[in-house]
Amino acid sequence: MVKTLERYPVITLLLVCLVIFFCNLDELYINIMEARNFVTAREMLSANNWLLTTLNGLPRYEKPPLPTWLTALSAAVFGMKNLFALRLPAALAATLGVYMMYRLNFKVHQNKRLSLYTGLILATSFYVIFSGRNGQWDIFTHGFMITSLYFLYMLFQGEKPWKNALLAGIFAGASFMSKGPVSLYTLFLPFVIAYGIVYKYRYFRKKMLPLLVFIITMAVSGLWWYIYVRVADPEWFVAIASEEAANWGSYNIRPFYYYWSFFTQSGIWTIPAFAGLLYPYLKNRVSDKKAYLFSFLWTMGAVILLSVIPEKKSRYLLPVLFPLAMNTAFYIEYLVNRFASLKNRKETIPVYFNFGLIAFIGVAFPIAGYIFFGKELQGYWMPFVLASVFLCVIGIFMFRYLLKKNIHYVFLLTVGFIMSIILFGFPLANTFSNDNPGFNNVNNLARKTEKEGINVYSYGEQAPEMIWEYGKTAPRLDVGTPAKIPSENSFGVLVSLHDEKEFKRIFAPDFNMRLADVFDINYTAGEDERSYKQRLVSRYYILNKK
Repeated sequence: MVKTLERYPVITLLLVCLVIFFCNLDELYINIMEARNFVTAREMLSANNWLLTTLNGLPRYEKPPLPTWLTALSAAVFGMKNLFALRLPAALAATLGVYMMYRLNFKVHQNKRLSLYTGLILATSFYVIFSGRNGQWDIFTHGFMITSLYFLYMLFQGEKPWKNALLAGIFAGASFMSKGPVSLYTLFLPFVIAYGIVYKYRYFRKKMLPLLVFIITMAVSGLWWYIYVRVADPEWFVAIASEEAANWGSYNIRPFYYYWSFFTQSGIWTIPAFAGLLYPYLKNRVSDKKAYLFSFLWTMGAVILLSVIPEKKSRYLLPVLFPLAMNTAFYIEYLVNRFASLKNRKETIPVYFNFGLIAFIGVAFPIAGYIFFGKELQGYWMPFVLASVFLCVIGIFMFRYLLKKNIHYVFLLTVGFIMSIILFGFPLANTFSNDNPGFNNVNNLARKTEKEGINVYSYGEQAPEMIWEYGKTAPRLDVGTPAKIPSENSFGVLVSLHDEKEFKRIFAPDFNMRLADVFDINYTAGEDERSYKQRLVSRYYILNKK
């Protein structure tokens, strides 16, 4: 069985990605980042806003539209309310990134097993899983950039320079059209620096014209939308661009060292990832010293470049996980080949602790899971039983092979552990839904007001999740000065809690106001809990002209 998996590494990798990124894709409720993107995709289809993109009817040029186009097309085929369809393009982008990282690794060191290790580590890294299963745009920009770097590497090696220059430029442009220059800075730049240091740019003059084709193709395919919007809607474009630029130096400011626990973002591979970064320790133990130095410099270069930027968020570390997976794979390969003969406890104890802890969690899950979920398991017994059986069996076998010092099997079982959680454990997330006694969804308001012949507006910035659940645009009345006053004698308004006082001040003199409902879409937390978010609450008023 194991030999078969290694004999067909691409099929193995794609099957793992199928489980990791596609199974139970519609289980978790929509988060704020997804809501923004899905609302924009919905308005593309409903209002034909394919180029001048909008969010609740207002321009949204903060992010370029390629991932939104793909999401809108998927929704057009499978249905706008189909959550699987909305997240499908992100899952495909994640699979593309994992597959192309495998191919890039194989080009670098010609080692199929090592390349497979890289792909499996990447696919099962925590934030890659999160990004690949969410309709956010980070995975698109980095998945496309890794594809571009694969073709660029072949160009550097002198293979079909014109074809590879064109393909590298197209995918780099697609990356730019997914989230601007983010991946160009965090993946491309450290890649070319690391390549230059390790492999040198030999016969560079012969590749000048293909590289020029690459740059021109990337610029044309990546910048045309920005130019179009700048010309078509200059006022909003400049205002949004100025706000975005200001955020880089004034929003979520963190110290330089904020990212230096970056290896923890790999989740289950945290300890192996850290060990793989101990360059003096590992450099003489790896199978390919140059490739290992390349992956190390690529990883550290990405972290340093990210650290220089004042604005920092944990999710910005996603691009680092690509070269980090390559770097960690060298350590795993070393353990597979040498662990059975290792005598130094400083080398063996971290391995036993890391994989032993995973095995213990698997064995303990049936009892701990029952205690944790308790009565909430009503209706979810089947996935709980399946998760318990698979995780417990995997844990037992991990202990067995750890005692035999067979790290190759332990590694594959760790991958199986993550797959089992997603395949059988994710449905258990529904046991946490609707724990808010005051939960009141807004999803029926549009249908109700349409029957009553009432137009609904909004005052104050509504949570993207609220607009998504509402199902259509609720035009903002507070954008511009003075506030807009609808011409109808009677209309409804969704009001954010933060802006309620100002809303009453403006409308109370001319309108009779009645609080018709309070919509609260906090799924998992009640008003008295710390995780409760007031931004997910809107008051619905009906106004009648005096």
